[in-house]
Amino acid sequence: MSDSDPASPLRVLVITEDDPLYVAEFFRVFLAELPGDEVAIVGMTVSAAFHEPLLKTARRILRFYGPRDFVRLGMRWAMRRLRRDTISRLAGRCGVPLLPTGSVNDAAYLERVRQLNPDLIVSVAAPEIFRAGLLGAAPQGCINIHSGRLPRYRGMMPTFWQLLHGETAVTVTIHRMVERLDAGSSLATVEVPVLAADSLDRVIRESKQAGARLMISVLRRLRHGAVEEQPLAMADAGYFKFPQPADVAAFRRRGHRMI
Repeated sequence: MSDSDPASPLRVLVITEDDPLYVAEFFRVFLAELPGDEVAIVGMTVSAAFHEPLLKTARRILRFYGPRDFVRLGMRWAMRRLRRDTISRLAGRCGVPLLPTGSVNDAAYLERVRQLNPDLIVSVAAPEIFRAGLLGAAPQGCINIHSGRLPRYRGMMPTFWQLLHGETAVTVTIHRMVERLDAGSSLATVEVPVLAADSLDRVIRESKQAGARLMISVLRRLRHGAVEEQPLAMADAGYFKFPQPADVAAFRRRGHRMI
């Protein structure tokens, strides 16, 4: 939001990953329902998923889902690609300029960000760790949306770990970004109920949609300086890595499905 014109929209740069399956669910809601008179998306960077080559990502997903669900998910992914149903295309339809880069921490990219003059940078499943230069590139800093209750479910695949641990709801958290991962103050949360026998697919999709509406609410409140921040009690922090096949087997024994 411009210092010279407090009535102007909050200027936001979004950094995300190229995922047409789940992260795209966030943007379908977010871009459709965002109030343009209050929040202006001045740019979007869409990086490769996991910030790695596609083949490496495919191997990671195969190991996680197993052959049958990998094929089902792969067919869905291929159909979205054939229809060009991507985040980049969604952004283009809404007139949002794209800022491609090999790394969001590159000096050249940071210079482009400064020229855009965003008030705030928003991370939505951004696959790269934000370094100090990017964290300080906007007056209101950076915020992130995380599909887990913080600080308990810090790390990767928080939706999976919450279902595996028997949580009755998945908590989506929007928080400030600091140099320590998933450790900045909480700005808002929303819960998505979990069924006794549920699917990771359903819970992720509903969490993305609920998270999009939560993000809109937070951005509107940030524009007016009306967000109450809650520091995280890091003494209670956990951290989870990408699930292994044994974790997936335990997940299925709970009665949950992957897709």
